[in-house]
Amino acid sequence: MSFHFKKSLLCSALVALFSTGGAQAATLADLARLGNDLTPFGAEKAGNANGSIPAWNGGLTQAPAGWKPGHGDPYGADKPLYSINGKNLAQYQAQLPPGQVELIKAYPGYRLDVYPTHRSCTFPTEIAQRTKAFAAQSKIGSDGWNLEQAAGAAIPFPVPQSGIEVMWNYKLRYMAKGRRAQVSMLLREKSGELSELKQWASEYYPYNDAAVKSPVDAGDYEAKMLYDVLTPPSRAGEMYLVHGYLDKPQDSWIYFPGQRRVRRAPSFAYDNPIAGTDSLYFVDQINMFTGAMDRYDFKLIGKKEMMVPYNSYKLVDKSNTYENLMGQDYLNRDAQRYEQHRVWVVEATVKADKRHSFAKRVFFVDEDSWALLHVDMYDAKGNLWRVQEGSLWANPQTQSCTGFEYVSYDLVARRYIADGFTQEGEVLDLTAGLEGRVSDKLFNSNELRRSGER
Repeated sequence: MSFHFKKSLLCSALVALFSTGGAQAATLADLARLGNDLTPFGAEKAGNANGSIPAWNGGLTQAPAGWKPGHGDPYGADKPLYSINGKNLAQYQAQLPPGQVELIKAYPGYRLDVYPTHRSCTFPTEIAQRTKAFAAQSKIGSDGWNLEQAAGAAIPFPVPQSGIEVMWNYKLRYMAKGRRAQVSMLLREKSGELSELKQWASEYYPYNDAAVKSPVDAGDYEAKMLYDVLTPPSRAGEMYLVHGYLDKPQDSWIYFPGQRRVRRAPSFAYDNPIAGTDSLYFVDQINMFTGAMDRYDFKLIGKKEMMVPYNSYKLVDKSNTYENLMGQDYLNRDAQRYEQHRVWVVEATVKADKRHSFAKRVFFVDEDSWALLHVDMYDAKGNLWRVQEGSLWANPQTQSCTGFEYVSYDLVARRYIADGFTQEGEVLDLTAGLEGRVSDKLFNSNELRRSGER
């Protein structure tokens, strides 16, 4: 074998290594830190040097009297420490995602109210035990993105060594097997009118089952989702079924009530615009990021202390109305709470042989919950195009943190869209998977047809 050929092979190996995250699997010594200097789920247990981030003490495991999702705020007595706006942006810019910086610059009046930090997120004891017991077995496939091996009801990579491992932690974080709610997608028209698409959303997570020892036990499913449109009247009765997989692109089906037929929907994936959103919102922006990860290379940038949405109880409070929440240019700033937390930063760039409207995405993932709190999305010229932020709040009913609500700002169109909002919905049920109101049998095309015909 010639020297040049050996050198070429070495370069190819290095490119493959760094494109999938640039690191080997966590060692047994890494995993031994769980429950010691790391929380059972991989976060740094200690606070930061100046005390603005406190030590983790187990999270919010007991609900205050009278609290339930959408009603009450365990930290409602807190007052903002300060606000970040156009006047003091330079002082805090290093602790903000670039997207927040651009929003502050773009819109007079846009601000971030920063509150005391509460590390409220946790997971059930069983998840902690299974995370430590099975993490050493978790493995990414040879293609650099699919989940080849991981046990269910556990954080697969609690001490991540690559960007793709962080992303799988986000996708498979524990959310109590399933949830259902009446949710709304909201869009403020240029005229000022508020458009609303209300639907039943049911989501099922096969991998949150302790019986799952490997992907085959979950049928290689990551998640199953069903959306049943309630309003506007012109679309009432439409139903969308989505199957997300661990090793391939998702499958989707649509039921059209006028035709009383179920059709495959291969276009309901990736960067295809969602109907009724004026092309402001792509399919794979649902739940902050959904679908296969095969079109990107994921690079782990590291961990950083940042101001992010957290303990967003005001944003989900049912005393609010959509008219009050949805300003013309941005979401009501009084309804949002930001705190300083450590987040994993992952940069995703489109592979050379793939395409996507977002040539680059940068993901900001909470260290305590593995929830995705912020995404910056760039076009092919490197310009910041869209900014998406999520919500996060501890739910003692499931011993985990959750969030339906998220917002996507388009900096080019200078418009925004909100999705997953539940304030005016009749149901917000986060224990549906635990108690059988959401189960696997609901999520197949035959059931989709029967449900539509009923």
